[in-house]
Order: sequence, then structure tokens, then C-alpha cells
Amino acid sequence: MTIDRARLKQRLAQAEPIIAPGVYDGLSARIADQQSFDVLYLSGYGVSASLLAKPDNGFLTAADMQFRISTLCAELQTPLIADADTGFGGLAETQATVRAYEAAGAAGIQIEDQQVPKICGHIPGREVVSRDDAVAKIAAAAQARQDENFLIVARTDAREQHGLDEAIARGRLFAKAGADIIFVESPESEAEFAAIGTALSGLPLLANMVEGGRSPLLSRQRLQELGFGFIIYPVAAMAATAASLQNAYAQLAEGDLEQGRVSFKQLSHLVGFEAKDE
Repeated sequence: MTIDRARLKQRLAQAEPIIAPGVYDGLSARIADQQSFDVLYLSGYGVSASLLAKPDNGFLTAADMQFRISTLCAELQTPLIADADTGFGGLAETQATVRAYEAAGAAGIQIEDQQVPKICGHIPGREVVSRDDAVAKIAAAAQARQDENFLIVARTDAREQHGLDEAIARGRLFAKAGADIIFVESPESEAEFAAIGTALSGLPLLANMVEGGRSPLLSRQRLQELGFGFIIYPVAAMAATAASLQNAYAQLAEGDLEQGRVSFKQLSHLVGFEAKDE
């Protein structure tokens, strides 16, 4: 499908927060696409688990993500912002990744400042590159895009090892380098969210809500009050799916074939059979 990137970029300036659920494969994206979300978020954590059966620990490649983006964007009506980890290399590789994501149909890309190999942003032990290198990568990403409405989400993981002040400083510099959305990963208290919102007031700020992660789960209203206009729930649906799968396979092991499932007709509709038949 052709995605209206300009409309999504304009949406950033509106008062109501943007809510972006995480998707990770074709079925999750199809189901989320039927709701009224402004944008979907393609989680690297989710793609690594669903495509590679591996944790979010640097196993994904740019080719893995580009294939999944192009597959999903061919079917989706809702814009998709896709995780790109560290850009999958240095400045040249990051620019190639931006062009690949844009060509695949994504509405935006997320790039972080971790060292390689990266790890999930809510797992302890993250290390980041220097401030100068991090800013240079965001500037290179912004320069590489062909469509000015293609969004650059710049994430810093500096909070854990270097403190909140360093994370905020990086966020400010990322905005000057051309980032459209600033993402300070895993603030560890509501007070830290408030400090980020105050220090980076006027910039589009992203809040990452991960159940059981390092950040407190705050309401959408409270996050908006603190200055966050873009809220992602990257693994909420995947966690629910994992619980359902555990239950379903346990039931099958016990010989139960009926409980807690959609019908085959409903499932066929969800995967698109009726649309294809038409």
C-alpha cells in the first residue's frame, strides 16, 4: 500500500498523543491494522523472536528487517515505523538502512546509540557509543532519507551507564542533527519522565511502555501531561500471544482441541482468505 508519510508527520504536532502498538509478524500486523491506530511499531525484539527464535541481542540483520517491512507494508493501511537497532553498522551502513527501509514502505525508522552487539533496552548492561559518534549517526540517517516526511526516531540508551543528564543532552543534540522524535530509553521513575519532558520541552518525545521493564507504567494522560506525545507498547501484544500459545500447546498436549480459540472461519478471515478470494 502507499503510505501517507506527510499525514503522519503532521499528526506529531497535534495535541492528542499517538499510540503505537508493537507488531512483529504478518498476523499481528493484520490484526492491529484493523484498529484505528495512527501508526504501528515493528519491534526488533518481536521480529528477532518470531523470525529467528532468538533474543533481541544483535542477531537481526538489515536484510531480515527489510524483508519483513516490505512484506507487511504491501498489505497494511496503517503507517509502520520500524526498529533498526544501531543502524546495522557505521555511518554508510546506517544510511543504506535508511534508504532500504524507506524503499520497503516504512513511514519511519528508529536508530539507537548502543555499542554492537546491542541488547534489549530493558535488559541491564547496555553500553553506548560516544556522544559525537551517536550524533553523527543520526545526522547521517537524516541526510540519507529521500522523503522529508520519512521519520527519524533517535533513541539513546545512555541513562543506565551515564545518567539522565547525559541522555537528555544526547536527545537535544539528536533533534539538532535532524531527528523528528526523541526517545530516551528506560527512565526509571515518574520523576525522570518529568525531567525529560521539562528539559526537552517542545520536542516530540517518545515513551516506551514495557510491562515489567525498567520504567514505571504510566497512564497515557499522565505521559501527555509530562510532555510525551508518542507512546509505544512494543511487546504488549506479543506477551499476550505468548501466554495464549503456552496455554494452547499445554491444552493440546492434554488432548483438548476446543477451548479458547477463534474458529477456523474466523482465522481464515484474519489471515486474508476472503479478501484474496474477492
